[in-house]
Amino acid sequence: MQPERRQLTLPGIHLSYLEWKGKGNEPLLLLHGLGDHALIWTPLAERLVDRFHIVAPDMRGHGESDKPDSGYTFRQVIADLEGLMDHLGWQDAHILGHSWTGKLAPLWAREHKARFRSMLLVDPIFIVKMPAIMKLSFPILFRVLDSLKGMGPFGSYAEAETLAKGLRQYQGWSDHQQMVFREGLEQKPDGRWGSKFVVPARNQIFDDVMRVAGLTEPITVPTLFVQPEKGVNRADFQMKPYITYLKNLDVRTIVGNHWPMLVEPETFNRTVEEFLVKQLSQRA
Repeated sequence: MQPERRQLTLPGIHLSYLEWKGKGNEPLLLLHGLGDHALIWTPLAERLVDRFHIVAPDMRGHGESDKPDSGYTFRQVIADLEGLMDHLGWQDAHILGHSWTGKLAPLWAREHKARFRSMLLVDPIFIVKMPAIMKLSFPILFRVLDSLKGMGPFGSYAEAETLAKGLRQYQGWSDHQQMVFREGLEQKPDGRWGSKFVVPARNQIFDDVMRVAGLTEPITVPTLFVQPEKGVNRADFQMKPYITYLKNLDVRTIVGNHWPMLVEPETFNRTVEEFLVKQLSQRA
């Protein structure tokens, strides 16, 4: 089924979100990563909509949501999500975060554990607090990270598409990948093309990701960690904080890279489904 595009007015921002509301009632909140948007979750939502009421926002600074010049701290983004949950009438939900929001989710769970029926982390980035000197590497990271290479600007849509076909998140160039790429791009006032994701969001999100430690105390929420074989969390030292602090943790290693929902959707969607079905059976 096709999702409904909805808008929510919160203090200082209009938040856009997709809603898949079929026969399912179990609340599921899907949070995309840096530079992406809600349509990345379409195949997963279509697979689960018979059992779940699914909502996926375009995070502030992304997609169809507002793009203010400031306000991209974890604290502000969590406030957006709290407002969305209240608007939906959800006291709690199964909450999935990828990449940047995979770091956000444990921070949110630490502050508001009651919001989480379960937590699903898809290859989070930089879960620990990083040294301040790392900020000097930001200009290099902004040029080399696949999630940011597609920001542009580009002289034409064709130029942007040519670059996209070489990025890891679009390996295979499936119909879904093409749709995600197309819907994340727009023509700018000067006629050039670029991402709907904006530079202030990029800069401030990276700054907060580096500055804040994502795991500092035990969290007992049932948690799935999706670990792609070619993702960013491959070493034991990277996994140690999750194993140390997440006391109800299920780690699933799957094929694919940092974007398994795009490059290996069948395996990824099945892995998420199996975990969620298990959660439903335990709650019954």
